[in-house]
Amino acid sequence: MIEKREFSSLGHTDHGWLNARHHFSFAGYRDDARMAWGSVRVWNDDEIAAKNGFLTHPHQDMEIITYVRKGAITHRDSMGNEGRTEAGDVQVMSAGTGVQHSEFNMEDEETRLFQIWVIPRTRGDKPRWDTKVFPKGERAGKLEILASGYDDDVAAGAAMIRADARLYGATLKSGDSLTHQAADDMPLYLVVSKGSVDVNGVTLNARDGAAIRDVETLTITAGEDAEFLLAETPDIGLQ
Repeated sequence: MIEKREFSSLGHTDHGWLNARHHFSFAGYRDDARMAWGSVRVWNDDEIAAKNGFLTHPHQDMEIITYVRKGAITHRDSMGNEGRTEAGDVQVMSAGTGVQHSEFNMEDEETRLFQIWVIPRTRGDKPRWDTKVFPKGERAGKLEILASGYDDDVAAGAAMIRADARLYGATLKSGDSLTHQAADDMPLYLVVSKGSVDVNGVTLNARDGAAIRDVETLTITAGEDAEFLLAETPDIGLQ
């Protein structure tokens, strides 16, 4: 089953400085049919105006992954961490027992990013933050693990999250394909960052999503030069 979720069908919030689309129910957007997928609870497609951002606010018991698509984001938190994450790179924050943070676009241009929340395997852990730089050529023509809750993946360079989950990233040239074997029948959620792809016969354009389950093998072919992310998480009965 592949359920296409067109960009135009997503929840929408426009605060002027923030133009956001929501793949799942979030803040003032509510859709009982789109509460989560696997253990992905939030997938926001955010456009943040130059010299603007999210002021200091709290989180608890959530794995928060930020994938920057354009520009950069600057992070500060109550643990004393500070860092700047650029396009193509990833930051992760395990909110655990509680943390306050801000995410600000200090650049002179708009920043675009995906903000992805994954439900952790346990609650009440010590909060942590990390950022990972990924060489841009590493994901060309293949899936690269950007964030993972598995020790072997983290040892190989993935950002660590406290969830039985993986977030992959890939770029494909027009006409090129790759395949992916789903792990243990886990639900998958795929979002196209740019370009277009065909996923087992379903066409997805830039910023479209696809909720996928009961599919053992994905064949992904680029209709034009494309970049996409793929989350693979356990089914915890939320959708």
